[in-house]
Amino acid sequence: MEADVIVVGAGLAGLVAAAEAADLGRTVLLVDQEGEQNLGGQAFWSLGGLFLVDSPEQRRMGVRDSIELARQDWFGSAQFDRDEDRWPRAWAEAYLEFAAGEKRSWLRQYGHRFFPVVGWAERGDGRAGGHGNSVPRFHITWGTGPGVVAPFERRVRAHADTGRIRFAFRHQVDGLLVEAGVVVGVHGSRLEPTVVGRGRPSSRTVVGEFQARAQAVIVTSGGIGGNHDLIRRAWPARLGSPPKRMVSGVPAHVDGRMLGIARDAGANVINPDRMWHYVEGLRNWDPIWDNHGIRILPGPSSLWLDAAGNRLPAPYFPGFDTLGTLRHLRQGGYDYSWFLLTQKIIEKEFALSGSEQNPDLTGKDLKLVLSRVRAGAPGPVEAFKRHGEDFVVADTLDDLVAGMNGIADPDVPAIDVERVRTLVTERDRQITNPFGKDAQVMAIRSARTYRGDRLVRVATPHRLLDPKAGPLIAVRLNILSRKTLGGLETDLDGRCRTRDGDAFPGLYAAGEVAGFGGGGMMGYNALEGSFLGGCLFSGRVAGRAAARHLS
Repeated sequence: MEADVIVVGAGLAGLVAAAEAADLGRTVLLVDQEGEQNLGGQAFWSLGGLFLVDSPEQRRMGVRDSIELARQDWFGSAQFDRDEDRWPRAWAEAYLEFAAGEKRSWLRQYGHRFFPVVGWAERGDGRAGGHGNSVPRFHITWGTGPGVVAPFERRVRAHADTGRIRFAFRHQVDGLLVEAGVVVGVHGSRLEPTVVGRGRPSSRTVVGEFQARAQAVIVTSGGIGGNHDLIRRAWPARLGSPPKRMVSGVPAHVDGRMLGIARDAGANVINPDRMWHYVEGLRNWDPIWDNHGIRILPGPSSLWLDAAGNRLPAPYFPGFDTLGTLRHLRQGGYDYSWFLLTQKIIEKEFALSGSEQNPDLTGKDLKLVLSRVRAGAPGPVEAFKRHGEDFVVADTLDDLVAGMNGIADPDVPAIDVERVRTLVTERDRQITNPFGKDAQVMAIRSARTYRGDRLVRVATPHRLLDPKAGPLIAVRLNILSRKTLGGLETDLDGRCRTRDGDAFPGLYAAGEVAGFGGGGMMGYNALEGSFLGGCLFSGRVAGRAAARHLS
């Protein structure tokens, strides 16, 4: 098993890196511990959101963006403050130039297209120079995650047809081959074949060994989101105590093995305490992998309570500041929180992350997409409301709170219905005229000044206790494991660095295993749409550089 380039991991970054190296005439061996049915990795399951700056889609929606504003938002969110942030800073600058420049046209040449309404994700902490997007920048792929993966899978398979790219599925890398300080290949275990569906747990029965040699190895194996023990071990004190229970936003094979393998071989891992986990996770009533969680992509109108029934303070509103909200909730020590809302809100504001939860966008079904602007919640949302164990539906507040207490953890104090009634009534009084002092209500009114939010994402302000808006709904929100923001330190060619700060000859990294570039180009906070984009950009850089540097 020999090639010019070995790519370890057949997710999005791996597909991009392999395609780019092959385009430059190099032979590539694409290695993955899973079966061919998992080609595309986690990107396949995603909503397909991509971060772009000053795009035609933004301008058509009346959004004025600029690279200067995007840089202010990115660096205000990243909050780089460490000596090892040298390369992450450089990657952030390079990625912003890419997102404001070539990214859209590069994707379009392969047939990629966007849904015309730009989303406003991660609205921030309320400071102009702080965390968050000042404007909508979340561009949803027409075809969602599969639509992002498809162009690069086509390119890879076309090269496979000519023999330039070869696949080695069910090959689990156990170590790097290093000779005279240079990475010259990989070795590992051959796993028995599997026919399990995409994302489902596969066998780890070893049926043999393998060794593969190349002039360059590109690691694109993803993060640690499927390994909750590793997450807890890396959990930073600034986010409070690690949760006892989480739901998994990724399958178990997203295990972080290659991070440890590359580190043991001499590569430098930086910022392991930087991570990105959501606080709006649902237990999937129809799971694909073990402990499968789905994230709610919320509009701003739901009333957010902690597990004990206390309202979250500003700026911790739905969709505003993910890690700030996580930090606030972990100070209470409980593993879940609550949304309180109405049927009117769920119909307009609830979207579910994931390609399988958005059949209209994934299937490019325009007629089904148009149903989003009509009455009624999307089918997948209604299915969760009917079948999901995290939902409580009631006609009265008394019955709603009783239902919440009925599914609460036994170590959490019972929620006091009169306390909740006071919070809801105080909030409802702010709705009776266009004035008021409630920061969340003001944020709702502000959001509706954006055409896209008013059209498909933000409900008309109304009283939660208005019977015409009912029934009332409570949703238990679990912590959802997702992304690793730190990782293998790489220079602007994607070359791994050693702990001495030198380039590690023959070893490259891209995607989540490299913190999406440099070992953490997002710093402490993500702006959303930057995970897939980071895989695309870093995979492109590493694939081209590895091919270019070969003798």
